[in-house]
Amino acid sequence: LQSNGYGPGFAEENTSSEEQAMIKITGKSYLASPNLPDFCGCSPGWSSAFYGAECFDSEVHNYLKNLGKQKSSESQNIDAKKVELEQLLMMETKNYRKTIKFYQKLLQKERRSKGPEPKSMLPKLRGQLQEMKSKVQFLELVKKYVQAKQWGVESYVLPTVIYSGNADTVDMAPMDESSLLLYYNTEKHQCNNQNGVRVLQAGTPLGLMTYLYSRNAFLEGYVQQFLYTFRYFCTQEEFLQFLLDRISSTLSSASLDPSTSLTKICNRSFYILQAWIEDCYSVDFATNTDLLGTLKEFISSKIASLNGYGERLLSLLEDASARKSGSADLCSGVDKCEEESEEGRKTLHSLCKKLSEDVSRKNFYWKLSKGMGPIAQYQREWLHAGSAVLPKPCCSSFPEESSVSLARVDEVGPVPLMECSAQQLCWQLTLLQQEVFNKCHPVHFLNSRALGVKDKSVTVPKAVSAETVSLKVCNLFLSKCIQDQYLLQLLKNADSISIWVAAEIVTCHTTKRQVSLLSKFLLIAKCCYEQRNFATAMKILAGLENLIVRQLPAWKILPAKVAEIMEELKAVEVFLKSDSLCLMEGDRFKTLPTIPSAHVLAMHVQQLETGGFTMTNGAHKWTKLRNIAKVVSQVHAFQENPYTYAPDFKLQSYLRKRITHFKDADISALAADNCANFHQIPAEKHSRKIQDTLRRMKATFQ
Repeated sequence: LQSNGYGPGFAEENTSSEEQAMIKITGKSYLASPNLPDFCGCSPGWSSAFYGAECFDSEVHNYLKNLGKQKSSESQNIDAKKVELEQLLMMETKNYRKTIKFYQKLLQKERRSKGPEPKSMLPKLRGQLQEMKSKVQFLELVKKYVQAKQWGVESYVLPTVIYSGNADTVDMAPMDESSLLLYYNTEKHQCNNQNGVRVLQAGTPLGLMTYLYSRNAFLEGYVQQFLYTFRYFCTQEEFLQFLLDRISSTLSSASLDPSTSLTKICNRSFYILQAWIEDCYSVDFATNTDLLGTLKEFISSKIASLNGYGERLLSLLEDASARKSGSADLCSGVDKCEEESEEGRKTLHSLCKKLSEDVSRKNFYWKLSKGMGPIAQYQREWLHAGSAVLPKPCCSSFPEESSVSLARVDEVGPVPLMECSAQQLCWQLTLLQQEVFNKCHPVHFLNSRALGVKDKSVTVPKAVSAETVSLKVCNLFLSKCIQDQYLLQLLKNADSISIWVAAEIVTCHTTKRQVSLLSKFLLIAKCCYEQRNFATAMKILAGLENLIVRQLPAWKILPAKVAEIMEELKAVEVFLKSDSLCLMEGDRFKTLPTIPSAHVLAMHVQQLETGGFTMTNGAHKWTKLRNIAKVVSQVHAFQENPYTYAPDFKLQSYLRKRITHFKDADISALAADNCANFHQIPAEKHSRKIQDTLRRMKATFQ
């Protein structure tokens, strides 16, 4: 396999002084096994699956090439580069955490004193925060680049990976790379001096697993894309056994020389195994006790004595299990040694997010002009405009505490809804939606047809539980592949919001109150999509578009400005359905929190899954799988950027109770008990109609 153009300089550095067992970092020495990878975060992350080879540009390569050189003529080994990189990253992280604390103190001082000095310093400090954040993110990208370049083998060595996992290779026929993998040539890469590069097009299941050991598998984003999509062509047990066989056959033969193929295969196997645990524990190991037991038994018997690495792997499994049971953020796969700095980065990230909202809120006002035509016209405009038309937050500064009187929190009826502002309700509904969204994984959105998820219909019938859904219909995964069904829970939660919205409206006993509640829900939905909470906004729209709700007399007396919001919501829905990556355009998704519509995303993935997954020769189309991985990777991208609203637990408790109360409600039955849901005909007019009818009937008999 040809290089993807990151230059020849790093290849030699990668095989230079890895033999040294003692590594010094920040003045401290520790013993590291040259046969095993450093125990740190191995997961490439969503950006690797989304950007692919473009994740690491020429700036990253040039920075690493010059790192560790005192003079331009000197050539430094990779260990020295890693040491200097760790020191720079630690120093920059420490500096901007200090700056965050100083910014917070200055902000509190400005709120208390209202003096001129803090106000003059805050803008300068904001600029410094943005600059320091960019610097830390760049150093983290360089660190990931260093990890991605390690332990790969060239294309002509890939057959060795297959032979290394078989105890008896005498009876095996020689296997050529062309029988396992299929490539196509591309034009000259922007970072490559060669005429072109080979890009993986298709491969057999064995070939696709073998390609994980390719030199550029991490750099191309292949590893992360594989972890998202391998269930289409192999089971979790088959993939685990493939890795364990390579570790077993190479562990005893791997020498201290990192340049040997067996050492590279052994170390790459550990990297892939750990990346799999870090990124997919919740969807593969947590749902399959046999798979988890096989891995634990192998760790205890084979690698427990290797410088404590076995214990660290077991500890990693325990931490992943704790995050799963504790409903922690599944997208975080960082090691314990990075938790402190990660907390500081999240704090800075939320600060910079609010700063960006301050800038953007003044120049945004998404309002449909009265002269605009049908929804199709908005769709055509947005398809050309891309994400530039996406709404920016309309508010950036939030009160420290939501002072809402909820004395009647248990009272049946929408009274507390009317007491709260649309913005307060939007914030709390967003936090509730974030709880369930953060528990989902990109893999949950794959093979959703087998779970009964369909377009424009309820995902799971009320009489059928999630466990009884048949997986035989349209199952794209292998039959023995265990699939987590959390997507059904996510969609059911979304449907309950729609039912709640409709139920609250039809149970209002006066038309005036219905108008007020319709206006409230429309304003909540508008605030939600402006804050990029498209999940809640679209489910409120679905509740308002309920057939019973749409026929209410209250719509006729709804204020015109409020009624226009309904058209805005429909336009947003068309935009979300227009492109599977519409929310990932530009850089705004990196700074502003986003919650996508789960059902819309599942429909986009189903569209990509349409058609065959294999070629005429039986090879699986990797280009198809790569596109699917790119679309579902946005789930982890959005989870990295949480909302930071202050929770109002009383209001959240009330909302949960109301949503749960109506989750199985029959809207037509509720509406039938309420006179306000019917068009009232005046008594005199009704009497006159009866008399006219009788008069006409009498005339027919004469």
